[in-house]
Amino acid sequence: MAQKQSATHPAPDTTRRSERSRRAIYDAALALVAEVGYQKTTIEGIASRAGVGKQTIYRWWSSKADVLLEAFLDLGNQAAEAAGQTSHAIPDTGDLAADLKNVLRATVDELRDTAFEAPSRALAAEGVVSEDLGRRFVAQLLEPQLQLYVDRLRAAQDAGDVRPDVDPRIALELFVSPLAQRWLQYTGPITYEYTDTLVDYALHGLAPR
Repeated sequence: MAQKQSATHPAPDTTRRSERSRRAIYDAALALVAEVGYQKTTIEGIASRAGVGKQTIYRWWSSKADVLLEAFLDLGNQAAEAAGQTSHAIPDTGDLAADLKNVLRATVDELRDTAFEAPSRALAAEGVVSEDLGRRFVAQLLEPQLQLYVDRLRAAQDAGDVRPDVDPRIALELFVSPLAQRWLQYTGPITYEYTDTLVDYALHGLAPR
């Protein structure tokens, strides 16, 4: 007598299938926003490109902004894992200049990565005209990264490498903001030499007198 099929064929792994679908949706969302812009990217378009039903997307996310922001966060996490980063903190080697230069060089690599550059430009541009997306872009993506600089600069203050009267949240803009402006407006090349110089110039003004 033949055995039942369930005895020889295990049930499908729905967790693995869901992860494949989620990954396909991330990839589709990032590709579409880079190709056609945020306004023309739709849930239907993402679903079609990912090969899933749009009800699958709405089961996990309530809007295309939710999809794109989560996909972008995932892209950053993948980049960190590929670089072997096990912590999101800026390393503290005791050499503030070296630590800042290393993290900004990693940022340069990320900004020049085509997989990151196109969707990040699209989201940043849309964030300027869409108040809601702009707020969420800052809160979910930018502020957590900026806080890492704040933490490292505060540690440098504790070590006596930065003046105690310096506001770390303002100080970080001395090297982060020029890089962001140059990248967004194409006002010059994004290079290690450029970010190293930003750090040197900024720390000259932050050092104890």
